[in-house]
Amino acid sequence: MSSSLAAAALLAAAVAVPAHADPRTSDADTLSYAQSTGVGVHNAYAQSRYPYLADALDSGAAMLELDVWTNGFGVGWRVAHNAPLWNENNCVDAATAAELRTGSRNRDLAGCLADLRAWHDADPGHRPVLLKIEMKDGFNGTGGRGPAAFDALVERELGDVLFRPADLLGAHATLDDAARAGAWPTREALAGKFLIHLIPGTVERGNPFDSLWTDVEYARHLRALAAAGTAERAVAFPAVLRAESGDPRARYADAGLRPWFVVFDGDAAAYAAGAIDTAWYADRGYLLVMTDAHAVPPAVDARNPTEAEARERVRELARAHASVVSSDWTPLPQVLGTVLPRG
Repeated sequence: MSSSLAAAALLAAAVAVPAHADPRTSDADTLSYAQSTGVGVHNAYAQSRYPYLADALDSGAAMLELDVWTNGFGVGWRVAHNAPLWNENNCVDAATAAELRTGSRNRDLAGCLADLRAWHDADPGHRPVLLKIEMKDGFNGTGGRGPAAFDALVERELGDVLFRPADLLGAHATLDDAARAGAWPTREALAGKFLIHLIPGTVERGNPFDSLWTDVEYARHLRALAAAGTAERAVAFPAVLRAESGDPRARYADAGLRPWFVVFDGDAAAYAAGAIDTAWYADRGYLLVMTDAHAVPPAVDARNPTEAEARERVRELARAHASVVSSDWTPLPQVLGTVLPRG
């Protein structure tokens, strides 16, 4: 075990955030963002998860997921799970915190981002929140919904409250260099910030006519911006989707893209099975999102396990070097607010 992992293990009991504690006041704040483990909620935009997106934000979760559609059969950037032509979600396009639970729901991506901003403005020192955006059918550049348009939309709504790839990059040549150099800020330094990572969506991955998936398209975009000296325009981190042994970035034929991926996202059960060296991610400062945490054997309930079962699963996956442990445990805000040392 490396010295950093040993130190994290010794600190584990000390910095776990109890159910009643505000994570911003805990010892976990002293950890680098890449050295901590939080708990995420799958499809937090769904009305079956929370009546309003503000409820998801109030839950204490470290990560919230949105699904976005861009195809030309509907208008704009739609947020929904199985409705590719319209919006179906708990966002209300709030202008102020007082509006977060008023008005009609089912707004577009801009409306969801507006809710994030209104919530932030009411609590500007909130915990760092990672937004996982699944581009269900990918970007649609010909329809005016490509990576640059995505950046412009997010910039307009969230702007100064984002932690961007350029913030990690600093003076380093690539994101890989920055992550390995320990450039992630502490959780305290990230208070009041949103981070975004993008994954290719289920429809995109199943489309035989789509040869340019979100991960590659946005990584190319980010690399081009960095080469032009305008990396600050990028608002999101492209993520490598699907767990596999070794360096999963080897799947990208363009080796020059690989150093622009420092976020990885895959099934918790695959990571926990033992065939994948998850310490490889932590030792290099890469973020590792483990989804469907409930499915790790022995499986627990996907929505409402006992608090003890959920807490033990979070501890187990924190020891396995997860940055985020994700499931659908919306009835357990006392678990969603947990922050542990990673490793």
